[in-house]
Amino acid sequence: MNYKDYIASIPDFPQEGILFRDITPLMANGKAFQSACDELISFAKKVGAEVIVGPESRGFIFGCPVARELGIGFIPVRKPGKLPRETVSASYDLEYGSNELHMHKDSIKEGQKVLIIDDLLATGGTVNATIEMIKQLGGNVVGCGFMIELEALKGREHLKDCDVFSIITYK
Repeated sequence: MNYKDYIASIPDFPQEGILFRDITPLMANGKAFQSACDELISFAKKVGAEVIVGPESRGFIFGCPVARELGIGFIPVRKPGKLPRETVSASYDLEYGSNELHMHKDSIKEGQKVLIIDDLLATGGTVNATIEMIKQLGGNVVGCGFMIELEALKGREHLKDCDVFSIITYK
């Protein structure tokens, strides 16, 4: 399947100079969305994931169906103030700003095999912050799966110790 047929490119969003890759057309097409999730499910099986972690909010879109299909848990990574219990946090830089992420402090078991799933790998800031929190909680990151990778932003270079899988790439 040519997934790029289902990705809209939006210039100057969310700010001038950014070319945003919009996955909502892919999500709206049942066959394309199912096929993309199936590829992530195969990767999750390959790396032996015991739990899926997904950053807010598009990581939820792909991570939850994978976790459900495999019969394993899903752990949300959220922005500040969104989780009700005690959390750990990590800050990160975006290609157009900075932010902070949180996870519940009791969400990962010591030694648990964790697969991070998100829609996009750009600079690697979001996924690195997520990895930092997982390691702080004693988890073992066995892989990172993405719908899209923006190769020019070199996020993969910051994930040298991680098995990285991207369904599609843009130069």
